[in-house]
Amino acid sequence: MSQAAFSPAADRNKQAILEVLQQLLPAHGRALEIASGTGQHVAWFAKHLPRWTWQPTDADAPTLNSIDARIAQEQLANVLAPLLLDVLSPVWLPEDTPAFDAIYCANMLHIAPWSTCAALMQGAERHLAKGAKLITYGPYLEESVATSAGNLGFDEALRSENPAWGLRQLEAVQTEAQKAGLQLAQRFSLPANNLLLVWTPLLQTADAAA
Repeated sequence: MSQAAFSPAADRNKQAILEVLQQLLPAHGRALEIASGTGQHVAWFAKHLPRWTWQPTDADAPTLNSIDARIAQEQLANVLAPLLLDVLSPVWLPEDTPAFDAIYCANMLHIAPWSTCAALMQGAERHLAKGAKLITYGPYLEESVATSAGNLGFDEALRSENPAWGLRQLEAVQTEAQKAGLQLAQRFSLPANNLLLVWTPLLQTADAAA
């Protein structure tokens, strides 16, 4: 069996993210993780939210072996076998896949082409159950918030590695979300100048006001 890959950054931020998820999520449900990477997040969340069933995915086929290895290593019965999923694909999952109570995506938008932002929002809107949330995590640029020196340097390094990469302007992400029928509902500041953002269907606000 393949060995599970390890990310120091994922290890550092997993607990801070979990603590917000424990505030946001109900006692049980089904969650889809986009761009699971090493699988450290899904494994940590599954261990501490055992009444949730987790579906990890990634666009990189070899990465699925690493996620499989981690699931086996941690003996996690509430994590499903990882699936190959490219957010740019017009079809993410089989038509008979039940809607998810939460969709989670960390640290993807800044290391992927900008087109993945619209694709993530559109796909999430298709697969979210009523009252469910899309949760994203990572560094962003914000018009009204001074960017830390660390994030400025990180953005420059990303763009030098690949011109299609880079920290995304939160306001531009919001525009893509609105086009897909989602809105920014909550914003949490987390360590190392990262944000955890909660996106919900626009219809939920209209229903609440009715």
